Amino acid sequence: VLDEWGATLNNAILAEEKHQPLYAKLCESHPVEYIAGGATLNSIRVAQWMLANDGKKDVSHYIGSIGKDEFGAKLKSQLAADGVKGHFLEVADKATGTCAVLVKDNERSLIANLSAAEKYDKAAHFDTPEVQAAVEAAGIYYMAGFPLTHEGGLATVKAICAHANEKGKKVTMNVSAPFLAEVPPLRAMLKECFAMCDVIFCNESEAVGFAKGEEWGTEDIAEIAAKLAALPGPKAGTRKAVVTQGADATVIATAGGATETIAVAGNPWTLAKADLVDTNGAGDAFVGGFLYGMATGKTDAQCAEAGHFAAGTIIQRAGCTFPEKCDFKPKA
Repeated sequence: VLDEWGATLNNAILAEEKHQPLYAKLCESHPVEYIAGGATLNSIRVAQWMLANDGKKDVSHYIGSIGKDEFGAKLKSQLAADGVKGHFLEVADKATGTCAVLVKDNERSLIANLSAAEKYDKAAHFDTPEVQAAVEAAGIYYMAGFPLTHEGGLATVKAICAHANEKGKKVTMNVSAPFLAEVPPLRAMLKECFAMCDVIFCNESEAVGFAKGEEWGTEDIAEIAAKLAALPGPKAGTRKAVVTQGADATVIATAGGATETIAVAGNPWTLAKADLVDTNGAGDAFVGGFLYGMATGKTDAQCAEAGHFAAGTIIQRAGCTFPEKCDFKPKA
């Protein structure tokens, strides 16, 4: 299936015209599970799951766009069950975005059909009193890089970054996919937003892709993380860059060049290959755990531990799903 559709493992691409028949064909030829998703939404659902463990229920919000269809209704229902307050622009002439997750040997390849998700209209939704009230109430913001692929998403991301900077709140963002780091116009948009970010997240392939595009002349993850943390802009003096490497150590760089390497194995999970079900959403879950740590005043190392716990939990399950109760207990 991977070769048939030009997909590679541990990568994410946007669906082209040639991919449109894929979704129906998968449903006809393979057992299919339908799971609420979207990179940012995965992270927010995980963060809220962990926050609820600390008695902080229903404190997370999500902004996006969906179609007026069955999948959109399912998405809203799942968010309500997870304790996340969804604020959706419902697009009449587009289907809710979907993502085909192809899993082989417990590794995944993503083919995203954004559809309604790339029709977000800032003026029609973000600027409304309901959404602005949610924005004002929040203290930490997180965005994936994917909204930068369309005008409404880019305008909204910039507005959130500007609001957070003006109000002294924390704003975080993810590179999200290698193509966003490697395509010059998209990378330029990332850099414009990263200038205002307190934390930049990415995995090792995204980090290397970004470094290649910037002609930094290195594939050393610690060096790249330090350069990401030092990108120019209002947050250049305080920014952190967090780079995950699957089962290998997570690297956190802070402005000034200091880097911290935090082991994954035994922190807190030690998993054998037989324990792995599906790596889809592992990076999103890590971010959710890290955001939980930020929201509860944890150190960088403790935030990473929470991220490792979340990622280790979901890779033992199908998709970005988790048990009803979170039993995370941070190290003393």
